[in-house]
Amino acid sequence: MTAFVLVHGAWHGGWCWDRVASRLRAAGHEVHAPTLTGLSERAHLLTPLVGLETHVEDVVRLVDVLGLTDVVLVGHSYAGQVVTAVADRRPGAIAQRVYLDAFVGADGEAARDLLPETVEHHWAESAAEQGFGWLVPVRKLSVLGVTEQADVDWLTPKLTPHPWKTYTDRLRLTGAVDDVPAAFVECVSWMRVFAGQADRARAHGWPVHELETGHEAMVTAPEELARVLAGIADRLPVPSLQEES
Repeated sequence: MTAFVLVHGAWHGGWCWDRVASRLRAAGHEVHAPTLTGLSERAHLLTPLVGLETHVEDVVRLVDVLGLTDVVLVGHSYAGQVVTAVADRRPGAIAQRVYLDAFVGADGEAARDLLPETVEHHWAESAAEQGFGWLVPVRKLSVLGVTEQADVDWLTPKLTPHPWKTYTDRLRLTGAVDDVPAAFVECVSWMRVFAGQADRARAHGWPVHELETGHEAMVTAPEELARVLAGIADRLPVPSLQEES
């Protein structure tokens, strides 16, 4: 059994992993999918002060309070930044990082720095003009590759604006994260905003898996994604058991 912690991206909540989580649990795995502060059902906690550090602390505290070990920590999209920072702070608890169409940031980099220039400009403009200077409005789901009406109807009522501060805050890393193995999963059937991040992963020597689906793989290809995640977990080394002296 593996302990998975699945971290959602912008606008979403932990519920977006439901279709993947049910499959992983059916295979015998433990799954946690927290909703980050200020988003979806926790939108009542949103303030202009919510930033990357807030979301990193959300996940660090989950790991600490539940005493999780040998965790497969999965981050979608924006949450690549969260995964990197959490693994840097708790390298002993994380067995594997997985970046699902996500940012692969280095020390000192903000998420906005990692977006293609045209996309970054659109996000910054949206925050300034429609988000009161501190919120990124929800993007059209069709842009993200969600086309089935049932999926659109399931997602739309639950999505909420995302704090822009999480995209402008810079990663602060000690370097401990470099000792935590990582893999990348790229969703290739959309505009491929994260193709450059997949290239970064390859340059780091990480395995890169491709899924023929849009950006919202946990919604549009849950069976395939669960299979990839379970396969990554299966390849992890088995922890050695030490007898107490």
